[in-house]
Amino acid sequence: MTPSYDELLALVERQRQDIERLQARVDELTGALEDALRRAKRQAAPFAKKLPKPNPKTPGRKAGASHGPHGHRPPLADEQIQEHLDAALPVSCPQCGGAVVETHQDTQDQVELPAQPLRRRFHIHCGHCQQCGQRLRGRHPLQTSDSTGAAASQVGPQAQALAVYLNKHSGLSHGKTADVLTHLGIPLTRGASAQIMLRAGRQLLPVYEEILQALPAEEHLTPDETGWRLGGRPVWLHAWVGAKVTCFAIDPQRGADALGRVIGLDWTGAMTHDGAAAYDRFLLARHQQCVFHVLHRAHDLEQVQAGRAKVFPRQVITLFQGALAVRDQFLAGASDAAALAAAHDRYVEELFALSERPRGNAANARLAKHLYHYGEQWLTFLEDPNIPATNHRAEQALKVPIINRKVWGGNRTEAGAKAQCVLQSTLATCKQRAISFLEFLGNGLCGLLGRLFTSVTPEPVR
Repeated sequence: MTPSYDELLALVERQRQDIERLQARVDELTGALEDALRRAKRQAAPFAKKLPKPNPKTPGRKAGASHGPHGHRPPLADEQIQEHLDAALPVSCPQCGGAVVETHQDTQDQVELPAQPLRRRFHIHCGHCQQCGQRLRGRHPLQTSDSTGAAASQVGPQAQALAVYLNKHSGLSHGKTADVLTHLGIPLTRGASAQIMLRAGRQLLPVYEEILQALPAEEHLTPDETGWRLGGRPVWLHAWVGAKVTCFAIDPQRGADALGRVIGLDWTGAMTHDGAAAYDRFLLARHQQCVFHVLHRAHDLEQVQAGRAKVFPRQVITLFQGALAVRDQFLAGASDAAALAAAHDRYVEELFALSERPRGNAANARLAKHLYHYGEQWLTFLEDPNIPATNHRAEQALKVPIINRKVWGGNRTEAGAKAQCVLQSTLATCKQRAISFLEFLGNGLCGLLGRLFTSVTPEPVR
């Protein structure tokens, strides 16, 4: 029996409702899959989530021209040798018992940790002024404090600097830091390690203030943030990376207020960051949205989408990879500034044409809206190739404290959080400026605090 017209209309309406319901379910599951993929790639994830490659490349050096030079430890200079040891020949051959005749000598150099730590005793001369009665005490340049009595036995400046480096850079807990120093012959407890961090943080506080004052003068900054804990409460650890300065700050909020209090919301430099809307408050800054983030998002969409829905993320990938290739050609000297400017205009036009079209797929529509919202900010690196296209600088800087977070979770006290920011900022800035952090901190603990932003530094403490 042929269905009537009303029955056909009812059937079409039911099918339309089914299609809408199924499409909503597909959008819901696609969003959940995108979120799961993002969580799996976060730095907080303990292990890789993917299976090993079925046919991985052979480990070790590559064959042919890309083999690379072989590195080796250079021999020591004669004036560096502090001990000469003889490896004597046996009296007789261990194989047959025959007489042994020496023909020549080979040499081998070795660098070893000192067998015993250096133990010092300061004889502090005390007295008073015959005229006014003022009590006076001598102070040796290697002393880290004037304490005597119960606190007369102390750890030297270089040992304290090593403890800070192990904890803040290598990510060792206070217990493991104390173990390393104890194995080197300097007994230390976890509590003593924690006190060293607080003392070093207080000593380097002027350096941290110097870093904060240097940030507004930077022409380019890369900000980023990661989760942190303070006394068990969730807070945020901010990283602000410039060309020759890196600063960390712990703040209850994730927004841009922490950075705004340092450089001002009217800062006029260039800034490369992820898509966090808080950075939009720097209205006078020149923004570069992180291209790496949008490429990752497009690659994830391409994996989870089906059919024609894959076309849009592939177009996004092609556009940004092409723009990066043009930038690389200019930096390599293969094109001129006019070609770079023309490429910028062309890619901006393509980006708007690609993102302003309506998208039937919800996930693609969200990405298109995000691209359209920031527009030319995605391609600032084609206007000025010196501006990084990604926020990798800040993400690399955050890797070190993230190791700390994975080991011991964060800080328990406000004083510990302040020391964390001061020491982490000084350590990272020293690395950027090719300054030995161990020598710099060792000098600071002896009251010979240097300046990071001048060429004049004290003589290193030995």
